Amino acid sequence: MSQLVPQSVRFAFFNLLRNRRRSLLSVLIITIAVFALTSAGGFGLYTYESLKESIARDTGHLTISMPGFFEKDEEMPLANGLEDSQLMIQHLISNPDIRGIQPRIEFTGLVSNGNKSTIFVGTGVNEREFDMKGPFLNVREGKTLSNVRSSRYDPAEPEVMLAVDLARNLNVSVDDWVTVLVTTSDGALNALDFKVQAIYSTGIPEWDKRQLYLHISSVKELLVNEKVSILSVFLYETQKTMELKAWVEDALTPLSRNQDLEVSPWQEHAFFYSKVKGLYDRIFGIMGGVMALVVFVALFNTMTMSVTERTREIGTLSALGTYPAEIAAGFIREAALLAGIGAVLGGVLTIVTSGVLILVDVQMPPPPGRTESYPLNIYFSTTLFMYSIAGVMAICVLAAWLSARKGVNKPITEALVYA
Repeated sequence: MSQLVPQSVRFAFFNLLRNRRRSLLSVLIITIAVFALTSAGGFGLYTYESLKESIARDTGHLTISMPGFFEKDEEMPLANGLEDSQLMIQHLISNPDIRGIQPRIEFTGLVSNGNKSTIFVGTGVNEREFDMKGPFLNVREGKTLSNVRSSRYDPAEPEVMLAVDLARNLNVSVDDWVTVLVTTSDGALNALDFKVQAIYSTGIPEWDKRQLYLHISSVKELLVNEKVSILSVFLYETQKTMELKAWVEDALTPLSRNQDLEVSPWQEHAFFYSKVKGLYDRIFGIMGGVMALVVFVALFNTMTMSVTERTREIGTLSALGTYPAEIAAGFIREAALLAGIGAVLGGVLTIVTSGVLILVDVQMPPPPGRTESYPLNIYFSTTLFMYSIAGVMAICVLAAWLSARKGVNKPITEALVYA
């Protein structure tokens, strides 16, 4: 086994054992620094991934709309709506990377329990919408919208899903009835009664006060229009978003002769994601800088003391003809060995912590602007770990070189009589 380890590395290890307490303290400092960087970075990666999936599940990885749909309000409902949406869906769904394409209608109006009315922001969807959302929609009571072509759906009892605070404001629960009043595409008023199928929470207070879901066929009946607002394209893999964007634009070219179409990726509508990512990047950057400074000071102090204690040894080696660069290289190997041991221990500690958090349910408090807590998880990123090792190694080598430089350049006669 000793033949597999270079002799220079063995010498560096034995030199570290000369003062075990000091070497152990240096290793612990490096371990804590690497653990802090990889665990904080892993939490950031988990947060980014969760936000990314949440937004992609809500808006779709790609959104097909009329140009300017998201920038300006419609003068009348569905004035900027898409025609021939079913033809577009049939044309695109053949791509094996596309999981599903969901039509949506965005509309507003009044909802009433018979005694009290309030403004709502509604979305017309079909039953598959909630399969796409997955765990990012918290249904508190009842069930999601039924398939209008199944035996479960009763045409005499059209269904509505109300956000939790909207339902509380109207004082209604599952199986109660509400009236939805809207302005049609022609400017007339239209109202229909709906049975409350479910009460859900989005985790965002502003949405929970106003939002509701209706089946898209019911919304078309309310608005007296067959158009849809947007088509949400859901993919199997989020990283293929930009690749599929180009493909969808090419595939829609033959269908866009009668109407202009715009294909936008989820990033263009992810304002919360971009702000959170920018904030976390700055926090982790400052944290990384502080940790780098701590490691540098600790290793500089350790190596300076080691060089000072071994001044006579340095003088003896110089008298025997050893070059200053060779002596300095020995101290650099010791620092690199300390960095390597500490980095590996820090990575192992991060892996253990990540595994424990998977088994133990630790909930984080709701972030600003939200009402739902979320589980604390840490992703172990090999790339982040390798960057941490490289950074710590560079800092330790720099500290060792600065510490050893003065000692190895000391005159031989002065080094030999140093006490």
